[in-house]
Amino acid sequence: MVLDPAFPTSYPVAFLMGFLSSVHCIGMCGSIIGTLTLSLDAKIRTNKAALIPYVFNYNAGRITSYALAGALAGMIDTLIVMSIGKLDGYRLLQILSALIMTASGLYIAGWFPRFAYLEKAGLKLWKLIEPYGRRLIPVKNRLHAFLFGMVWGWLPCGLVYAALALAATAGSIPQSMLTMFFFGLGTLPAVMGVGIMTGLLTRLSRLRYFKQAAGLFMIVLALFAALPWLNPMAYTAHSAIH
Repeated sequence: MVLDPAFPTSYPVAFLMGFLSSVHCIGMCGSIIGTLTLSLDAKIRTNKAALIPYVFNYNAGRITSYALAGALAGMIDTLIVMSIGKLDGYRLLQILSALIMTASGLYIAGWFPRFAYLEKAGLKLWKLIEPYGRRLIPVKNRLHAFLFGMVWGWLPCGLVYAALALAATAGSIPQSMLTMFFFGLGTLPAVMGVGIMTGLLTRLSRLRYFKQAAGLFMIVLALFAALPWLNPMAYTAHSAIH
């Protein structure tokens, strides 16, 4: 059985992936947000009401880039399906997605540090894009914050690549874009750097057992990607549609 593209279960799965990735995002992206915040005018930094729109724009730009990357994943999906057929194409993408998601789960849990090497896949593209981000520092207005966020969204990250693998199984380019959009939403509690939830995640991210639990849950999501008939949401939707 192949997951029916008419029911986009990739959306909630992508959101959960983004949320579980928070234990990684706090260390990697939290420092970026901190650096950018320090580059702002002191009047903005010391006024939370003025600071939050800037932080929001950083993340809006980042998530926009995730959605654009999702469109590329959707194009790859289309090419594979056209080349080897819809049934075999989706099945191949499901298995590949599950393998990458499993590796990312093991990485989050601390059991597979070599997964970080996957991030090198995007280094060449990052070297081309990163200079444009440097030109926007210090950030002077909200538009600059959004544009910097768009550059930041292409920062090499193995967990983003895992989400892109999931997005490639979504069934169409718009659905792939939405999958990455929901992944980005899942990362917001940690990366926004404001509010109670971020403080909680910061404390939890230091706990080894929390990381292991998050990694194991990611592996469960991977199992649903490889064996979609085990996913109760997919089963219910499939029955309702047919």
